[in-house]
Formats: sequence, C-alpha cells, structure tokens
Amino acid sequence: MEKLIKSIDKMRPAFEKISNNPYLRAIRDGFISCIPVILFSSIFILVACVPNIFNYFWSDNVNNMLWKAYNYSMGILAMLMVATIAKSLSDNFNTKLPKLRQINPVSVMIVSIISFLLISTDSIEGGFANAYMGTKGLLTAFVVAFIVPNIYKVCVKNNVTIKMPDEVPHNISQTFADLIPLALSVLFFWLFDIGFRNFIGMSFSAWILEVFKPLFSAADGYLGLALIFGAMAMFWFVGIHGPSIVEPAVTAIYIANVDANLKLFQSGQHASFALTHGTSYFVATLGGTGATLMFTAMCAFMAKSKQLKAVGRTSIVPVLFAVNEPILFGAPVVLNPILFVPFICTPILNVWIFKFFIDNLGMNGFIYTLPWTTPGTLGLILGTGFAKLSFILAPLLLLVDFVMYYPFFKVYDKELIIQEAERVGEEIDEITTEAVEEAAIAETPVKEEIKIENKNNTNKELAVLVLCASGATSSMLANAITKGAKQNGVNLESIAMAYGQHKEKITDFDLIVLAPQMASMYEELKNDCDAKGTKSATTSGREYVKLTRDPEAALKFALDLINK
Repeated sequence: MEKLIKSIDKMRPAFEKISNNPYLRAIRDGFISCIPVILFSSIFILVACVPNIFNYFWSDNVNNMLWKAYNYSMGILAMLMVATIAKSLSDNFNTKLPKLRQINPVSVMIVSIISFLLISTDSIEGGFANAYMGTKGLLTAFVVAFIVPNIYKVCVKNNVTIKMPDEVPHNISQTFADLIPLALSVLFFWLFDIGFRNFIGMSFSAWILEVFKPLFSAADGYLGLALIFGAMAMFWFVGIHGPSIVEPAVTAIYIANVDANLKLFQSGQHASFALTHGTSYFVATLGGTGATLMFTAMCAFMAKSKQLKAVGRTSIVPVLFAVNEPILFGAPVVLNPILFVPFICTPILNVWIFKFFIDNLGMNGFIYTLPWTTPGTLGLILGTGFAKLSFILAPLLLLVDFVMYYPFFKVYDKELIIQEAERVGEEIDEITTEAVEEAAIAETPVKEEIKIENKNNTNKELAVLVLCASGATSSMLANAITKGAKQNGVNLESIAMAYGQHKEKITDFDLIVLAPQMASMYEELKNDCDAKGTKSATTSGREYVKLTRDPEAALKFALDLINK
C-alpha cells in the first residue's frame, strides 16, 4: 500500500499540471459563474413539477409562467457559459501579458456570444432557433470559448491593432484596439459556419453532439462511472482537489443528462441517465469526496481514540453539508494507507448501486439540480422528484457506506489508541479505554495565552481573503479569523471565495490565504499578489483544520503574516 501511495505521489507534478491547465480551469470557473443561473431556474422547475407528484397540477397560465422563467435562464445556458469561460481564459492569458497590453475581457465575452450563435443556431423566419442555446450547445460553447481568446491573444501579443492619436481618450482607443480581433473572430466563425454546413449538411452543434454521443453513453455506464468517481477520490487521497481536475471534463455531460432526464420525466418516460451533478453530490460523495459521512459519524460517536472522537465531533456538521476537508485533513484521511480502500471504493459502489436502481428497478435519475450543500439523503430524494425508490436507496447507501468503512475505522481507531497509550508511557496490554482517555486528558497542556499584536494602524480596517475550490472550506477559516478579531477588538474582516473569483479584487485585501487542497495554485497566487503588493500564504492540512477550531490562533496566524 505504501508503495502504491508513493508511486501516486510521484505523479503529483503531472496531476497538478493538469489541475492548472488554463482550459480546464476556464471551464470550471465559467461553470461556477453560472451556478446561480442553474439553481435559480431549478427553483421554478421544483415549483412547477413537484406538485404533480402529489396529483396537483397548476393551471396552464401559471405553468407557462413558471416554465418561461426556466426557459429564459437554463434555455440559454450555453450562450451564458461561452461568455464566462472565454472571460476566465482571457483573465488567465492576461497574467502572462504585459500590463499595458492586455486582452479586453468584455470584448471577448461579446464576440464569443456572437461567434457561438453563428455556428450553433439555425435561421428561421423572424430570427433564429434556440434548440442549441441551452444544454445541447455546451460542447460548442467550449470550442468557441477556447478559440476566441486565442485570436485576441495573438492580436494583442503582436500589437495587431488600430492605433489612435495620443489625444484620443483611452476608452475610445480601446474600442478601436478591439476592432481587429473582433472582426477576425467573427469572420472566422462566419466562414467556418458556411463551409461546415455546406460540407457536412448540419450545424456544428448538431454534429459535435453526434460525435460525442458514444462518449456520453460510455460515461453513463458502470465502467465510466467508476473511472470518474474513482479518479476524483484518488486525486483527493494524495491531497489534490479531485473535482477540479475531473469535473471540467464531464460538466457538459452532467448538465445535458439532467436536462434530458427532466424532459423524459415530463413526457411520462423513464429518466434513465445516471451521470449528473446530483449523482456526484448526493450519491457518490455523501458527505464529500470519498463518501465520508458515515466515517465521520463513526469517529464522532463510536471512536475510542480521543483524536478521532474530537475530529469527528468537530467535523460532523460541516460534513453533513458536504464540506469534508476537516475530516480529510484532521483524521487524517489524505495519504492514510489504512483508509485508502474505502475512500476509493465507497463512491464507486454507491454510484453502481444507484445505476442498478435506475437500470433494473425503474427508478428515475436526477431530474432537478440542487445546491451541493444540501444534506445528501435529502438531496437524493428531492433531486429525483420524490422517487419512491429514493426512500429505500437513501438509507441503503448510508448502510453500505457504514459497512465499507467500519472494519478500516476499527483498525485505525485501535492504532490511535495504542499511540495515545504509548505517549503517556503505559503498557498497551494493561490499559483500558478509560485509562487512555483519562491519561490523554491529564497530559493535555494548559492552553497558553496567545498574544495578539496588530502593528498596523488600528483605525484602518484590515481585510483577509481565504480561497478554496468552491468557497465552502475557506469560509470555515474566514469565520474563525473574523470571530477572533471581534473577541480581541481588532479591526479586521475576513471573507471566503472560490479560487478565480479573487482575480480583480486582490488589492482589496491585506492578506490572501489559500486552503491546502488548492496548494498547487499557490505559485500563481503568490505571483499575482506580489505584483499587486498583497501578502499571500498557504497552510498544511492539519494546521488549517486546527486554525478553523481556534479563533484566537486563526487571528494570530493572519496578523503575523500581515505584520511581516
């Protein structure tokens, strides 16, 4: 097992390189920007459809109004995502371009939308069809969003622009500077569309869906599901944020499948697609990557080891809402050979059981998209439209997860008991669990008073930003720092964001802290912060979890870095 972990760890640079790939990050950041749209539209679908399950049907007028809100948000999702992905990629390119010669992200967003419409929509009387403006057009959106920023990059890097006299205001000059890359991009996709339709006989969006249909089908099978969710867990096990690597590659499948399930469900057919965001959130990763909810509950309520008991009770509430970094780094699970097998295999077994329920028992897949922080079993029931079998599947998954983790939990708990006993100098075969706990309490040192020192002007409000993959884990440390500041009368505020959302706000903060699961991004963050005079830092997993539990220590950590 240790050899396997070492071999995986040797591949860390390659994994981190994949994680840092600007195109994968652009998809991830673009999707994150559109999550509010997806969740907003889902509210209207829930209101429109859930009453039908209980044989209550809205009037046609009310039903049409509810669906209009959905169609005018999710119905143009691809058009929105082409803009957000293109902007994210442009922002990444700008970090490597001279400060006085940058890509205009607003222009890129506008041109990306135009280019997307050119190759994805069909002309009809009075306008154009919207069939590929929603989830069906996501693959086209990715292609356009990757090409347009590169056209701009070539033009900006080589100073291909219309130069205006110095007397012309900057905003007017920028308009003319964007004209050539804008024209080149639109002309490229216009000519491409004409040639493609004449040669292939269909739009690019229709064609690319046909090409990728076998991949979509394979990803929705048992082997595909195992590879996707097994890979997420494997990456996390070596300390790399797995979803940030895997999910950009399958996001289009997630969204397309849940939309297809909804349409099947509405037409009275079986919603048969398994691979969706809901499957990831509420089946494969109950409690977070590795399906750690039941393991955390064991630690909290069954552990005899003082360490596991303390970590479990601290982590149980965050893990219930799918924020499982406290248990991953606190137990720890990451790089722990004892927990390798259940951490990798439990998510796979969960999705296979779910797939079996869909294929063999007729259960509907997920037809709604819910926030990922919805407690897992509740999300499973709501997301499948109160499917009757979901009330059986939810407790079954919890039972399976318990069985998967229990023997490994017992081994690890026993090992920690022995270590705790050795630390207090007693013979292992003579001690009891009570003696271990009493000895551990006896040896716990009295907490030293932490000296809080703010060398900055006390009238100036200090600002600290904590970043992680989604803004959830980072909120735990941000809240601890803010709480410590209030307790000690320090004029300091701390907030949390998802990595990528900070790009235009770096100068608003005195310190930016990167959560440990995003450590592969630290060099980029440090370069960005150094260029703008903002201090930056990252932490180890254990230190991070410890700081989230101790507001005074969290505040001291932040002030020490600011005062350097």
